[in-house]
Amino acid sequence: MIAPSAVVFALSWWLGLYLLARDPRKLVLVLSAIGLTTFAAVVALDAVRLVGASEHLGRVEIYLVAVPGIAWFAVLLELSQPRDTWRSRAGEAALVAVVAVVAFTGAAMAGDVEGPLRLGHWVLFAAVSVSSLGAMIYAVVRRSQPGPVVGFIVVATLFFALGNAILVIPLGLVPSWLALASTGFDVAMLGVAVAIVDAFDEGHAVRRDMLRSVVATTLVAVLFGGQVLIGLAVAGPSTTLAVLLFTSLAIAIAINVLADPLASLLDKLAFAQSPDLRADRAALRSTEAALPLRSGHPLEGMDEETFVRVTRRALGHYGDLSKLVASPLTALPAIDERLARRGAADTPLERANELKALLAERIAALKPRDGADFGITEQWRHYNSLYFPYVAGVRAYAQNATAAGLDPLARQAWQWFVTEVPQRSLHNWQNAAARVIATDLRSDLVTAR
Repeated sequence: MIAPSAVVFALSWWLGLYLLARDPRKLVLVLSAIGLTTFAAVVALDAVRLVGASEHLGRVEIYLVAVPGIAWFAVLLELSQPRDTWRSRAGEAALVAVVAVVAFTGAAMAGDVEGPLRLGHWVLFAAVSVSSLGAMIYAVVRRSQPGPVVGFIVVATLFFALGNAILVIPLGLVPSWLALASTGFDVAMLGVAVAIVDAFDEGHAVRRDMLRSVVATTLVAVLFGGQVLIGLAVAGPSTTLAVLLFTSLAIAIAINVLADPLASLLDKLAFAQSPDLRADRAALRSTEAALPLRSGHPLEGMDEETFVRVTRRALGHYGDLSKLVASPLTALPAIDERLARRGAADTPLERANELKALLAERIAALKPRDGADFGITEQWRHYNSLYFPYVAGVRAYAQNATAAGLDPLARQAWQWFVTEVPQRSLHNWQNAAARVIATDLRSDLVTAR
């Protein structure tokens, strides 16, 4: 029964790559992608093992089985609360490391995914399931996500923890492919929950974008995988054809989901001497990809806290028009007025440009009126925290960052950030400044209504 395994593999592999493509800089998305793609590898490995009756693959599979549970434990910790300091990150990493050590120790004690039931199987099951349930309870208590998302995560985690009993412990109650298929459904629920959380955080509407991606993935999976399945049906079980099936699906789905990054790589190779052309093509691709993420009426019913959050996100994406295209703030009445004032076409890119200009004006309004160009007193904090990192391009905390290329004023600010401002303090100032700007924009929105 290799066909059901192929379906589960395709779903898990696609969802993992889809989350990674949303934003590879977000740790929660990277961790989710690791869990999903590793689970897809487990499905493929198990199918090939059964076709070839290989004991060696079973010894590898017992270790891979632990990775999705460890990854989901890390995801739940990340979702429970933001970790903006090295101490909180170190604490999270230590917990994940402990769970990983226990899980892999259990895998080593078990030795194989096949029976008979051994102590190592129970240790592995306890490590990946009990830790996930504990992290889920902690996330629920913290209540750091919206209600519907929390409910989705709870249901998915419960089924995932129970599914691990069938998957990890070789009870022989159900066939291996059926156990993987049932757990694959749970893992997919977890992945969708993470996509919803990320969309909520960014103010995006993820349904249309995800639907388009899954339709395209289904088409390429049927075209490439269907041919190999026909070969398996005609020729009978074959290890070579089984490997070809999963590698074909993996490559086809990866090319489809990661089309934009691959196009950027090809542009670098083909247009190495034309940086402006590469930049223009990248801007067009990223803008096109952002369009399905826009809501039809994004500001309707938006509460104050959500408005503050999307304003903070928009400020963080100040230099990235492709991100601003999908921002709910492009629906502000002030954007309509600005477009009408200069007679510009009402297009997503024009709205993003106007939003960028509007944010620049609101940031400039935070500057103290004392006649100075730069200051380090308390009244300068809001302005400094937004203008220099986002508008002036001062990246004081980036790895290997220098003041090269900055104007004298920006150099002065860079030196101040590096020597006197902790990164956590800057983050707090930016949040406070974003709240001020959000209050201003929201008052204009209420007036317009």
